[in-house]
Amino acid sequence: MGNICAGRVAIVTGAGRGIGREHALLLAENGAKVVVNDLGGDASGDGADTTPAQSVVDEIVAMGGEAVVNGAN
Repeated sequence: MGNICAGRVAIVTGAGRGIGREHALLLAENGAKVVVNDLGGDASGDGADTTPAQSVVDEIVAMGGEAVVNGAN
């Protein structure tokens, strides 16, 4: 892990999937503590499931980073 973001907190919206997920992982790899925000809805905005966001948090923690899930809008 790098440290360019050490001591910082990043809030990444839409971080459960796609480009948001990649941003969350990259920020964590560079030392940021990450708030992984994702409503978990489908492409139309329906539904709510924080499982994808929790998976990203689990990945970050497994690589030695700090992260929390947030499913609020």
